[in-house]
Amino acid sequence: MDHLGSLLLGLGNGGVYAALALALVLTYRSSGVINFATGAVASYVAYSYAALRDGQLLVLLPGLPTYAELGGPLGLAPALVIALLIGGLLGAVLYVLVFRPLREAPPLARAVASLGVLVVLQSLLAIRVGTAPVSVGNIFPSERWEIGSLLILSDRLYLAVTVVALAVALWAAFRFTRFGLLTRAAAESQTGAFVSGVKPDQLALYNWMISGVVAGAAGILIAPLSPLAPSTYTLFVVPALAAAVVGGFQNLLPTVAAGLAVGMLQSEATSLAGDHSWLPRTGSSELVPLIVIMVALLATGRAMPIRGGLVRQSLGRAPRPRSLTMPTVVGTAIAVVALLATDGTWRAAVIGTFIAAIIGLSLVVVTGYAGQVSLAQLALAGAAAFTLSGLTQSWHVPFPFAPLLAALFAAGLGVVIGLPALRLRGLTLGIVTLALAYAMEAVWFRNTDIVDAEGARVTQPSLFGLDLGIGSGKAFPRIEFGLLCLAVLVAVCWGVARLRMSALGSAMLAVRANERSAAGIGVNVVRIKVISFALASFIAGLGGALLAYRRGVVTYDSFTAIGGLTLLATAYLAGVTSVYGGITAGITAGTGIVFIAFDRWVHVGDWFSVLSGLAVIAVLIGHPEGVASGGHDLADRLAERRARRRPDGSPPTAVTPGTAGTPAAPVTSPASEETPSTTAVKPETTVEPETVVRRDTRPLLVDGLTVRYGGMTAVSDVSMRVEPGKIVGLIGPNGAGKTSVIDAITGFTRATGTVRLGEARLDTEPTHRRIHQGLGRTFQSLELHDDLTVAENVSAALYGVRGERRHRALADALALVGLTDRAQRPAGELSHGERQLVSIARACAAQPEVLLLDEPAAGLDTTESAWLGAKVRSIARTGVGVLLVDHDVALVLGVCDHIYVLDFGKVIAEGDPAAIRADRAVADAYLGTVHDSDAPHAPDTTVASTTAGPAAADGAGGPAGPAEAEAAAVGR
Repeated sequence: MDHLGSLLLGLGNGGVYAALALALVLTYRSSGVINFATGAVASYVAYSYAALRDGQLLVLLPGLPTYAELGGPLGLAPALVIALLIGGLLGAVLYVLVFRPLREAPPLARAVASLGVLVVLQSLLAIRVGTAPVSVGNIFPSERWEIGSLLILSDRLYLAVTVVALAVALWAAFRFTRFGLLTRAAAESQTGAFVSGVKPDQLALYNWMISGVVAGAAGILIAPLSPLAPSTYTLFVVPALAAAVVGGFQNLLPTVAAGLAVGMLQSEATSLAGDHSWLPRTGSSELVPLIVIMVALLATGRAMPIRGGLVRQSLGRAPRPRSLTMPTVVGTAIAVVALLATDGTWRAAVIGTFIAAIIGLSLVVVTGYAGQVSLAQLALAGAAAFTLSGLTQSWHVPFPFAPLLAALFAAGLGVVIGLPALRLRGLTLGIVTLALAYAMEAVWFRNTDIVDAEGARVTQPSLFGLDLGIGSGKAFPRIEFGLLCLAVLVAVCWGVARLRMSALGSAMLAVRANERSAAGIGVNVVRIKVISFALASFIAGLGGALLAYRRGVVTYDSFTAIGGLTLLATAYLAGVTSVYGGITAGITAGTGIVFIAFDRWVHVGDWFSVLSGLAVIAVLIGHPEGVASGGHDLADRLAERRARRRPDGSPPTAVTPGTAGTPAAPVTSPASEETPSTTAVKPETTVEPETVVRRDTRPLLVDGLTVRYGGMTAVSDVSMRVEPGKIVGLIGPNGAGKTSVIDAITGFTRATGTVRLGEARLDTEPTHRRIHQGLGRTFQSLELHDDLTVAENVSAALYGVRGERRHRALADALALVGLTDRAQRPAGELSHGERQLVSIARACAAQPEVLLLDEPAAGLDTTESAWLGAKVRSIARTGVGVLLVDHDVALVLGVCDHIYVLDFGKVIAEGDPAAIRADRAVADAYLGTVHDSDAPHAPDTTVASTTAGPAAADGAGGPAGPAEAEAAAVGR
């Protein structure tokens, strides 16, 4: 009964979490926004309600009185209605002014914009109403019901029942009304909604209004139980996110049930912590959302649903540094001058800029390069800072070993925090890391059983008798400490820039762009993710150690979970995909020189946080990829201008990705002086690479291959053989299972049967190992990394290959498809036909023994298709076996030595091209009457352009590449 009583005591908080989770689901389902400002919206509406009960209207706009008198206190009902209307109006304003302009921005940009809204609302409340707690009168009767030894507080129960009733009403409205049907349809596909005549923007507006009302209701209901303060409800968003995750950000009733459960479990955790010494006395309740999220996401394997959109949204370009020497020298010189020319507060701000930039660069590595959204980087910096205190105070570890060991500890912790990334990605991972940071702050940083109530002291650094500490009194801050921070910043900047130029950096960007494609070219996605978290956490640990030295005494307030959200917002706003952006993040951080400049010159005082939040929103609307994108564009224009000024008009010498900046031979076509275009590929301008017949290639043997998606059999008992130097075709109508065969052979989908390369069995290996053992493939949807250049796309398949061998393989692959003159062009700027050729070059770069081509002729015209056939033949002549899937029947019949025909997942015929042409069953199922047995056989090198139909997606009658296939590819 005691446990039941403690569980019931949590109904109040649980009801609030449930209501806030409902609001989160409504905004995400209608517009794809994870609104981190939901708690701030609830707080504002609750303050408005409290003011209305006192006969006043709260006004947040500066320059006006804080309250407008209404002539007398309002009763419960009118105050409640007006406050909820204010919540709905606020939701509408936020959508129209902030999130509608960002509807096609990257998801992370929209999440960062919500952080800007959070900062604005919270700061306005603090300025206008103060930080003193405000009490609100009871809404529900407050009685104590005793049933035996069980105690029930009536107001908590009434609150929970009210939220459940609200959820049921919303569920019925969305389930049985046209508005609800249209909302669910738009959430599935905006494209489909437009085609059906539905206006997604209008639906999103209404849902944002409802979300504002629901969030406001949560704030009003909890106000009598928890006194109001501007930051009271901000972190309520973490347990609310846990509830939304359980509901899959889609289902209302499970979301409410989870919210109630989280509140009840937190109450029980607090009770258990008081009864059992082995549980942490502080932070037990904060562990509950983390556990709930981990169980919901990892145990079930579900991620957040991806809303159907009109365009593919990227994180932004991560430009390759053109040089390191000049930026390093110039940047260091400017920083040294800044240290020498300042003192006191200004020098402290310069040092603060250096430290914040280091922590910001950790986000450049893990998010900007590897694409893993981490909201725990500031918590990792805090872990290093508190560890440094123990190393220097308790164990007396000297400098520089102490900060390095602290950073290594942060790296190890970062790997543990990054383990969910092995199955999750994007903002789903961000939610997990936020919950981890929230738990770390409560269980460790705020726990007085671990950290002294006055903070953790740190011994100042010294080396060979030289004092490198920050100093105190009039000596604060000492220039020696500033130079130490600068040296670390320069080293980190140089290392991060070199990382971008390395093979590891290319692999990270490949993972960021498309994990499926990265696995398909042999990148070990799991390993790359782990490395990225380790490197980023080590960098964050270095920043945390320096911050500990700067503070002298480490306290939790420097490393809060909300501070982690602010760090991400600052880094993303500055430009999270480049070193330049990381440095800019340091300049614009709250401890940086921009803050001091505003404080000293503009005298904005408390309004700085409001202005910074508004700046975040405004900049993101104009530059969804951050302010650094403007600098990247300017650098590109200057580079193009310098290239045009060259006397011979030749392009600059290319640098082979992955060779650490070593200049390589110019990647240009000796047979073509034309300016690269984005239109047709001219076969006559290509250069054949040197080819040597490979005598050690092995045949691909497939036996009894069967693929099932749920209860549907996509491929049934398929057996085939691809001999070295031979081209084997695989044809069939849409939905026949051709792409599923390739996916199964390469490990992208689960299958039964055996796949062998010679005597080596591959079907038990993950995708990247199958690629390394001799398979190569292209994708029907290409799945290129559009943010990378052509050369970087191809060289990503050469991860682990070094030196001249790497350069030669890259040059041969580009020459093979005739794209050497486009090597430095971003893949996203090429025509569709050229992109097809990049895909083939990437598959050939690692010199596979068997090459699997999935619709390589899609998007090519007659001439290009004929030229492609000749190229496929030239590839086969090197000893490579080729499995060709294509809807261009003339191409397949013209170049293949042997052909298999699939229909409904089964092989209905096989033989040489003449036998396939003559097979009436094949003609009835696929080829049609235009390909009768008397039709002339197209010669190998002059392939006709006749096709059997458009290159539609394979598997039209069933999934050809479901989420399960992707998970199997990168995680098995």
